Amino acid sequence: MNKNKIINDPVYGFVAIPTGLVFDLVQHPYFQRLRYIKQVSMTHLVYPGALHTRFQHAIGAMHLMSMALETLRSKGIEISALEEEAVLAAILLHDIGHGPFSHSLEHSLIVGVSHELLSSLLMDRINQDLGGRLSLAIAIFNNQYERKFLHQLVSSQLDVDRMDYLNRDSFFTGVSEGVISFDRIIKMLNVVNDEIVVEYKGLYSVEKFLIARRLMYWQVYLHKTVIGAEQLLIKILQRAKDLTASGKELFSTPAFHWFLSQQVDRTNFLDDPLHLDWFTRLDDTDIMSAIKTWERHEDEILSKMCQRIMKRDLYRSIMSNKPFSTAYLELVKSKVQEFLGVRREDIHYYVFTEEIHNRAYNPSNDQIKILLKSGELIDITEASDLGNLEALSKNVSKYALCYPKEVGYIAIPSAG
Repeated sequence: MNKNKIINDPVYGFVAIPTGLVFDLVQHPYFQRLRYIKQVSMTHLVYPGALHTRFQHAIGAMHLMSMALETLRSKGIEISALEEEAVLAAILLHDIGHGPFSHSLEHSLIVGVSHELLSSLLMDRINQDLGGRLSLAIAIFNNQYERKFLHQLVSSQLDVDRMDYLNRDSFFTGVSEGVISFDRIIKMLNVVNDEIVVEYKGLYSVEKFLIARRLMYWQVYLHKTVIGAEQLLIKILQRAKDLTASGKELFSTPAFHWFLSQQVDRTNFLDDPLHLDWFTRLDDTDIMSAIKTWERHEDEILSKMCQRIMKRDLYRSIMSNKPFSTAYLELVKSKVQEFLGVRREDIHYYVFTEEIHNRAYNPSNDQIKILLKSGELIDITEASDLGNLEALSKNVSKYALCYPKEVGYIAIPSAG
């Protein structure tokens, strides 16, 4: 069978599948599942073009990894063919543990289990299927391989994962603030003391990368309407679980029913391999088929929330730089309860808050190091003459409040 394939990617053009192992990974059912998981969850309700998938992102990240390896080799860094194949496999599979709607339902379907852990478990399974051919890739993915710079290319504050998703998400949303000079950044990469560094000529491109990351988070990933839609999706799942637990019959696919009908958390998930089996059968279509059916369910709370998602009749979302006061939250709950005639015990389906954090750069964790012409290495915040770059290293918190828009705008009291 001919495994020398190319994929026509809308962002980078033709992307080559470089080896037979990589081809086998792309063809694996666990990886093909990523075709049916949206990269940026509910963002298409704000930016209609944002319907790209985790599959596309993984292929794009692998392409950038190939470019990075080529650059490093051109600068005299020895990378064996085995290491090359392994790090390409590691980046290709880095998101294989994502579930339906990516981050939105990450801790709702399986409490306390991250997509990183799921990715690691699935890589172990694929490794068994392939007779151990993924062992080196897994070691690199888990940062257990002696050459640490290879792991940094997969996961760090300047990895090819971030380069691809900024570029790709900018492309599909149409938000130009996310455009980065990924090709120049890659050309400026080097390795010193087994660490990925950026040559000084690439300083401004990395500055732009960090600024783009901050802007994309507030303008796209943490957009107030996106936050509201994602929280509504979580509330739908909560209601469905509560109804199922009380003995109500709800339509769901077999895979979705498995997680609706029982409480799956980190402890029992790791104890029973059946949970992972069922997880590999889940994607966005399981959730959407249920939501479309539940629009007509006899439970009014569930049906109304599902109708809102399907019709894009979303809750009003208000953002604040400080927590909402208890008095204001009580005011909103009272007005919603009075206007809609809902029971107080059900008010959490209609009024809810979310705390959001964003930190574009964390210098205390895996620094981005700039290689000066003198050979000295310094952190990018020291090398940059941009005063706002240090501001990007601060953890910024914002607070979202969501409630039905038909209640009308409820102003925040000046004292609150």
